[in-house]
Amino acid sequence: MIYRLASSCLLLLFTVLFASAEENSTVPVILTAGQSNADGRVPLAQLPGELQTYNYCQWSYGSGDYETATGQFSPFRPRTAKPNVTDRWGFDAMVYHLLEQYWQRPFYVIKQTDGGTAIDPSCKDSTHGLYWSADTAFLSSTTSASHGGKSLLKAFTRQIDDCLLHLPANYEIKVLIWHQGESDQKASEHYYDNLKAVVAYLRHYLVEKTGRQQYAHLPVVCGTYSLLSKARAQKVVDALERLAQEDANFYVVDASTLSIQRDKLHFDASGAAVLGKRYFDMMLQHGILDER
Repeated sequence: MIYRLASSCLLLLFTVLFASAEENSTVPVILTAGQSNADGRVPLAQLPGELQTYNYCQWSYGSGDYETATGQFSPFRPRTAKPNVTDRWGFDAMVYHLLEQYWQRPFYVIKQTDGGTAIDPSCKDSTHGLYWSADTAFLSSTTSASHGGKSLLKAFTRQIDDCLLHLPANYEIKVLIWHQGESDQKASEHYYDNLKAVVAYLRHYLVEKTGRQQYAHLPVVCGTYSLLSKARAQKVVDALERLAQEDANFYVVDASTLSIQRDKLHFDASGAAVLGKRYFDMMLQHGILDER
């Protein structure tokens, strides 16, 4: 009788402690940004079965001036805002699938991606003349791409502003997932300075917006490009590697051997799935997903 009572009390204690831990845990938030390979260009018909159902991931998706995010979240379902080819998915779908398995609880994604967009304003073929540039002169000359301007950074920060109003109070932004650089091929010698400035801009914005000093060191995970890609620039890859050497919270995922589509630009289903797994593994390896 005493043994049963003790066992019942112990079980009740574990239940209370588990519930308390769940109540006090933070709600993870992922930032995702970049151009077409981050936006997603693999046909939905090639979506692996395990990526067709999501139970925990809620997202806010914006795409330059193609689609303006409202700050509201909805259940994640892979799609893109590219006209006439909305039925596409990218490597991040695999990332979110693995995060669902890892966390087993709700999390949020704020995603701003637009195919063919460069950082450097000297790259004149950047889609619709939109840029990720953090250059002070450029930013002062324009407004958000989602509201008639040319700045993708302002579109992203405006989206984050709106999303923060709809997040639980105990949210924690975990990481920026970034894949971009193909459209900066013609300005690759400036990519190191350009991307470094983008990262600094976003970190500073998050600190100022939230008052949380931890975001001054927000982890950033970037991917490289297939050796078969027609838009791969070695100077862009070198810039990523240099940033990883200098910044303890900047990580680079190798994509050099991954398979791509016949357009010699976008990852195919296999390449996207493997890249997503590598992003997840990098975050797991460096403790980015842990409770802080």
